[in-house]
Amino acid sequence: MTQYNHQDQFEQTKQPYQQPVQQAPQALAQQFAQRFQLLAGNIERIIRGKHEAIELALICLFTEGHLLIEDVPGTGKTTLARSIAASVDAEWRRIQFTPDLLPSDITGVSIFNQAQQKFEFHHGPVFANIVLADEINRASPKTQAALLEVMEEQRVTVDAEPHPVPRPFLVVATQNPVDMDGTYPLPEAQLDRFLMKISVGYPDHVSEVEVLKGMPTGPQVERLPVVARASDVAGMIDFAARIHVADPVYDYIVALCAATRTSPHLRLGASPRGSLALLRAARVKAAAAGRHYVVPEDVKALAVPVIAHRLILAPEAELRDISAAAVLGEILAGMPVPQAA
Repeated sequence: MTQYNHQDQFEQTKQPYQQPVQQAPQALAQQFAQRFQLLAGNIERIIRGKHEAIELALICLFTEGHLLIEDVPGTGKTTLARSIAASVDAEWRRIQFTPDLLPSDITGVSIFNQAQQKFEFHHGPVFANIVLADEINRASPKTQAALLEVMEEQRVTVDAEPHPVPRPFLVVATQNPVDMDGTYPLPEAQLDRFLMKISVGYPDHVSEVEVLKGMPTGPQVERLPVVARASDVAGMIDFAARIHVADPVYDYIVALCAATRTSPHLRLGASPRGSLALLRAARVKAAAAGRHYVVPEDVKALAVPVIAHRLILAPEAELRDISAAAVLGEILAGMPVPQAA
């Protein structure tokens, strides 16, 4: 069985978190974990009993990926995104997607300035650090594509001139799986643009009781304290990108994604973009655990939220009501895991 050694060479970051003195990788990882848990704890003051969903959302933030939350109304999808924005001293915008929303309502538009006799670009709401795209499936495909293009390119091009979005940049999109009349479901190819797809789910009994007891005098999103600056987040992103990954872990990620491409239950498996997304997310999860190296358990824990929405089921699997997450679970169960040296 393949072995890996997490004490292989590790490339140290340059001034992580904008600190002038370099520290040992393990110390930096511990610092990352403390800040990560501080953010998670702050958000949990509002979103009770959903530690896993909060952790996944923060992994998206520090991976510079994007998050799609699909769940029934009233489970806290919008509140989760607002809580992240309130916890970080960064600019955020909310876009309510409707059938009449235009692409320029998201990206911005060039307007002719009579005084200067030239066109000026007026930035749209997508130019923010955290963008909440509420009910993204209610807008037309053309409008959806405008947002998805910015998510991929990290910039808006108008009149052949690029306009980069600020850093960090996170899009949290929400959609309801019910009341689908008049909606435009995201195409499978476009779902690949999201790093993760998750659901918040209903709270457990104890958490829901705490929510009821806390109303109306309990913690509110508007009153959440800011616990991180945008510059802190950018520094943490840079550090996480340099977390060490041993060769057998690379092989494990590639083998996992390759297995989805040959599964008889799937018509379309994970692309190399999926492999890259899983690698990036695993690095952040390792840092959030206070480690400067990735272990296979990081990959396994994130495989379903990162990979499942990128898979397209074969017709036979759809008829048998088999989910992509279940297929991926079978693949994970049957695949050998690298062991530590």
